[in-house]
Amino acid sequence: MKKFNVGIQLYGVREAMTADFEGTLKAIADMGYEYVEFAGYYGKTGEEIKAILDKYGLKCVSVHQGLDFFDENPEEKIKFLKTFGVKYNVIPWYKKDLLAGSPEWPATVERFNKIADLLAKNGMKLGYHNHDFEFEKVDGKYIHDYIFEAVPEDKIEPELDTCWVHYAGIRPEDKIRQFKGRVTLVHLKDFVCKNLAAGPVYDLIDNSGKGTGAKGSREENGFEFRPCGMGLQNFGNILAACEECGTETVIVEQDKTYDGMTELEAAKIARDYLKNTFGI
Repeated sequence: MKKFNVGIQLYGVREAMTADFEGTLKAIADMGYEYVEFAGYYGKTGEEIKAILDKYGLKCVSVHQGLDFFDENPEEKIKFLKTFGVKYNVIPWYKKDLLAGSPEWPATVERFNKIADLLAKNGMKLGYHNHDFEFEKVDGKYIHDYIFEAVPEDKIEPELDTCWVHYAGIRPEDKIRQFKGRVTLVHLKDFVCKNLAAGPVYDLIDNSGKGTGAKGSREENGFEFRPCGMGLQNFGNILAACEECGTETVIVEQDKTYDGMTELEAAKIARDYLKNTFGI
């Protein structure tokens, strides 16, 4: 199997990052992660982030960053991101009532293109990280597909979250193949539940990277996140599709841990699973 870059979404270790920013990044590097994806910067400057990443041999290819980040002093914000090597600015979530099928959709398209152009001018690219609701249909077509038709292909890529794709009732490997050649980043996330496509069970994050509170029927549906290899996902099929379709970096994400398992314990289980099972 291809030797993918292996990263971790730092939202999954946010409590550890808050308690010990540098110590957590060292622990992540010691586990064998090579890349990190930020969701919040914990008050650090770009230079401070770069110095710590360099110290432990880590790279940051992408961040989860809402578009309002660029509303004021956009060139300054671009400079901040470029300081520690960001190539992809990924929209972590977007309100469903601003997407296709809503009166606000034309304004959203304009906004997406404006930020995509700003990023492209600076050698970066816009990304979009899905939840399950983007796989509801408007006029017979997925909301997700509207997004990737609205922005030129060379300026936006999907960061497919394999948990939410699967939870929406779609095989992740099929969705990866749909975007062959433009799935540089893929989220590896495992989960268990009683029923697929049973409504929202996630905890959205605000602009500071903090959770806004879970919505939907998480408990009723038995939905829980799991370390990679301990849930429903068939990562053999997912990684085979990634290899076929040109994915460069796979990013482990676990939104929440349970039953006393710490964030770092879950991160290590996932890293060891990928290493021992697939040699990556």
